[in-house]
Amino acid sequence: MATELMRIIEQVSRQRGVDKSVLIKAIEDAVRVAVRKRFGPNHDIEVSFNEELGEVEVFEFKDVVENVIDPDRQISLKEALELDPEVQIGDSLGVKMDTNTLGRIAAQAAKQVIMQRFREAERDIIYDDFKDRKGEIVNGIVQRIERGSIIVNLGRTEAELPPEEQMPNESYKQGDRIRGYIIEVKHYSRGPQIILSRTHPDFVKVLFENEVPEITEGIVEIVEVAREPGSRSKIAVRSKDPDVDPVGACVGLKGRRVQAVVQELRGEKIDIVPWSPDPAKFVCNALAPAEIVRVIVDEANKSMEVVVPDDQLSLAIGKKGQNVRLAARLTGWNLDVISESRYNQALKKGFESLLSLEHVDLKLATDLYDKGYGSAFELATADEEALLKIEGMTPEKAKLIIEEAKEYVARKEQEESETGTEEKAVQ
Repeated sequence: MATELMRIIEQVSRQRGVDKSVLIKAIEDAVRVAVRKRFGPNHDIEVSFNEELGEVEVFEFKDVVENVIDPDRQISLKEALELDPEVQIGDSLGVKMDTNTLGRIAAQAAKQVIMQRFREAERDIIYDDFKDRKGEIVNGIVQRIERGSIIVNLGRTEAELPPEEQMPNESYKQGDRIRGYIIEVKHYSRGPQIILSRTHPDFVKVLFENEVPEITEGIVEIVEVAREPGSRSKIAVRSKDPDVDPVGACVGLKGRRVQAVVQELRGEKIDIVPWSPDPAKFVCNALAPAEIVRVIVDEANKSMEVVVPDDQLSLAIGKKGQNVRLAARLTGWNLDVISESRYNQALKKGFESLLSLEHVDLKLATDLYDKGYGSAFELATADEEALLKIEGMTPEKAKLIIEEAKEYVARKEQEESETGTEEKAVQ
């Protein structure tokens, strides 16, 4: 029986991946619980697993006394001498117990403790296996649907794909194969909880990493991903090797690589755009396939006004604004896309507002425009010292034309306010 116990420990350790020391500790604790159930909590016992004999040994310790007051913890000198002829008063005498006398109830308690510790050990092993796998894609099978969440069988454990992490154009049933991106691994007493996502932007990123060897090798890098799950994604890529086209590498021969990703995402459209250190050029790339006529950069507000041909406006903005929205998210800039005719009209109107100022002639209006002051509205917020960089400008004149611009803005705002009041009165 002893060697049989050792064989079982080694077999379970090998098959389930649980360390032998964990199983031995569980068995010791189980026997300790069983002994206390059988004999009560007052006994001083010591339980240890003898690996040489392959058995659990239980020793009960009692103090040797002249007169026994507590039979659970004391033994008379007369009885003690029968067990050990050399024992003396005050000694602690350990007697090996027969564990076969534990009984059915105690044995059941021992079994429960062993199973509990075994499950705890298994949960710890699974958590240790997954805790560093955040950011990976795993394959599984749909086990069941619970309150909208998809429970995925990963083999040794289960994972959850919550409703908010599911793509709107997908549906699954029990037994379907599914891939998910690990976004979180939590450790609970009932076991590890692995949270998956199919909507996370990095899901697209890792899918490309799995399909494109140049990314794995570090030649091509995905710099940024912007995504509206189930509909469209934009990814910005760059190459560390001038001879390798990053877009071509991600598209693959006859588009096979990008199509593999699109297929996994159930037809989600993917735009692959070259990243650029020049923000304006990067924005132009991100708005493709629309043509860009002009980009006006406002670094202070991290915004850009993008001018496109009139017939390209709807293409640049995209259906329900999706193209420009994703481009803004990809580049990190606030984008305002306007048509060329509207831009030219705004330019003309702005230039005329400069000429309407009493002390601004055609030459000064042109100089102001070249310095970035395209209208009286922009001039009203100008810094006097900045205007001194214009040829022939004096501090007095700079102050004067700024004041005139402010008066112009106040006058226009008053006119707009009065017009709005009249419209309301008519209504």
